[in-house]
Amino acid sequence: MRTRRHLTALVLAAALVPSPTLAADPPCYRGVNLSGGEYGERDGIYGTNYNYPSEETIRYFAAKGMTIVRLPFRWERLQPVLGGRLDEDELKRIKDTVGLIRKHGMAVLLDPHNFGYYDKVQVGTAPATDAAFGDFWARLAVEFANQDGILFGLMNEPHDIKATDWLDAANAAIRSIRAVGARNLILVPGTAWSGAHSWEEDVIGGANGTVMLGVRDPLDFYAYEVHQYLDIDSSGTHPTCEGATAAVEAIAGVTAWLKKNHKRGFLGEFGAAADKDCMSGLTEIYSTMSDNGDAWLGWSYWAAGEWWPADEPFNVQPRKGTERPQMRLLANSAKAKAGACASVKPAGK
Repeated sequence: MRTRRHLTALVLAAALVPSPTLAADPPCYRGVNLSGGEYGERDGIYGTNYNYPSEETIRYFAAKGMTIVRLPFRWERLQPVLGGRLDEDELKRIKDTVGLIRKHGMAVLLDPHNFGYYDKVQVGTAPATDAAFGDFWARLAVEFANQDGILFGLMNEPHDIKATDWLDAANAAIRSIRAVGARNLILVPGTAWSGAHSWEEDVIGGANGTVMLGVRDPLDFYAYEVHQYLDIDSSGTHPTCEGATAAVEAIAGVTAWLKKNHKRGFLGEFGAAADKDCMSGLTEIYSTMSDNGDAWLGWSYWAAGEWWPADEPFNVQPRKGTERPQMRLLANSAKAKAGACASVKPAGK
């Protein structure tokens, strides 16, 4: 979610080259972002300034057929000092939440929701150097290494950082993850908010669609994470969907890019209100991904969470038994039979 909205509110086949048996299957990961762990400042108090989803909420989305939860959290709270140990209490909260999600049969996409920054320092800039970013991921990867159903999302929506600089940081994190022996699937965003609509445009320091082909993973077990909203400027900050047609075209464009380059993608954030244009656009986006399971590993809708206001137009958190129209569409889309996905690459392959 774009910074201004977020602040105010406070894949996967056994190999990435699609196999013939999976090419026609719809994406296997269909889910939702359960927002709350990223709220507040680094010294926020749990239960007062930020939260993680309850088992009741987790159970609801599992019952609706969701197969993955993107779980946002703050890097600074999990690692209060760069290069230092992870905070035991915060790590336990994340692990407990992951355990609940796995208990209900859904995978988890771990999401440091920091927009390419540590506090107010951009990744790649001292003291938040590429090495520091790699150190963080090494420490986190050790805690979840090779656990079934656990995916690593490197960073939520890096922005204002050159594509070439972000590539260096991403590759540093990937090297660190693999160095500690973790074979989990890694989702790699681009810069410029990782927008699908601008994926092949030179927004800052090169186009993601060109520069991010430089991702280097010793296991070749990664996918690209993109985001796309349906409002007029693709920001996810407006309740109407004048940009629905453009959003549908953006997803079609990324689909073509993925196929051309023999890559896989994951739509980590997308969302819209419940008006006619929005719902029509969401339906078309689902259709594009469903028809192209060889390119798309899955999607996670933005968003839900106990603390989201009832009048938030994108919200699919259930309120007093009332189901949002977007949730009905999500649930219907999740009914399609999908192929199997591996979140951990088997050893020796």
